[in-house]
Amino acid sequence: LINQSQRIVFFGGAGVSTESNIPDFRSSDGLYSLKLGRHFSAEQLVSHTMFVRYPEDFFDFYKKHLVYPKAKPNEAHYYLASLEKAGKLKAVVTQNIDCLHEMAGSKNVLKVHGTIDRNICTKCGKVYNLDEFLSFCEKEKIPHCPKCGGVIKPDVTLYEEGLNMEVFSEAIRQISNADTLIIGGTSLIVHPAASLIQYFNGKNLVLINKSSTDKDYLA
Repeated sequence: LINQSQRIVFFGGAGVSTESNIPDFRSSDGLYSLKLGRHFSAEQLVSHTMFVRYPEDFFDFYKKHLVYPKAKPNEAHYYLASLEKAGKLKAVVTQNIDCLHEMAGSKNVLKVHGTIDRNICTKCGKVYNLDEFLSFCEKEKIPHCPKCGGVIKPDVTLYEEGLNMEVFSEAIRQISNADTLIIGGTSLIVHPAASLIQYFNGKNLVLINKSSTDKDYLA
């Protein structure tokens, strides 16, 4: 299928990064199965409400379970980058917030849930990279902007927040124009990202996942 295709798009989720030792969310040993020993669930801890009302708990969970600065790309990331270099792959659409696709060499990466490498002051709008953000976190439980004192928020989409529609619209455009869509490592449960599959009108739909999804019949 890959040999016959000229416009491949890859749409991936947390399962793409598990080989890089970043846990996924919904499998038996995933993030949402963690026994936290506290009154908040993992899903609650990555919500906008949590960020606003309980920022110490939010940042503690975020740093421990969503940021893996030492993670390295795995074979999937490198293979996708090689497909792009060969002119076959036109875009990677990912629900992941890590930077492993970029580290592997992919250029056109559409991150529909944001990225850990961009952190924005909620007061003055100054942008900080991951290293800067982590250095602030070492000094205080809630990272503050050294410029104005505002709280620095990771540029990731939390529960209860809307997506970056510019990125989402480009993902729709790329998937609509693809002749082959390969979906990997996503349960296709989280909307609106999961709805992207409906924009595919091409020839080949490939679905690779640890467990079955409710879209398996389409592939």
